Amino acid sequence: MAYLWIAFAIVTTICLLNLLLAFGMIRRLREHGALLSKMPTGPTATDLILPAGAQIGSFSAVTTAGEAVSTASFADGTLVGFFSPGCAPCRERLPEFVAYAAELGGRDRVFAVVVADVAAEATATVEQLTDVARVVLEKDEGPVAAAFGVKGFPAVGLVSADGTMVASGSMLSGLPRPAAV
Repeated sequence: MAYLWIAFAIVTTICLLNLLLAFGMIRRLREHGALLSKMPTGPTATDLILPAGAQIGSFSAVTTAGEAVSTASFADGTLVGFFSPGCAPCRERLPEFVAYAAELGGRDRVFAVVVADVAAEATATVEQLTDVARVVLEKDEGPVAAAFGVKGFPAVGLVSADGTMVASGSMLSGLPRPAAV
């Protein structure tokens, strides 16, 4: 019978220690949660590309069709889009971009940049865009993406003829419809 009391005391002590450790871990997790919530995260949807009213930087590039494009080659209300083949949101929003571009009525008013380190990875994305846009293929942090201040994908915007961003974001829903452009 004495052994039972000793076993009961040991089990009770272990349970109380376990309970104290659990409360300590919960307290530490709450502290870490508060610290993590104060940490800055990656770019927000509005920070992916230059904001409306900003002037795009100077650049020059050659499209996949061999056309020269530069800062001066934008008409009023030109749609720009930046996509990466390895980006799941890019794959989801690409058909919407193509439909929006088709509504604009011409490749001269649509400019797309596909960012990929290996050109073969971008083939499908480039093919989807070629019919509706002038497409530039460049590596990560290339000159065109730098001129537009691109920090993430997908990034879309409307540019005026003088190179000013009219509207921008990561979704086309934030841009005016083509009839209003």
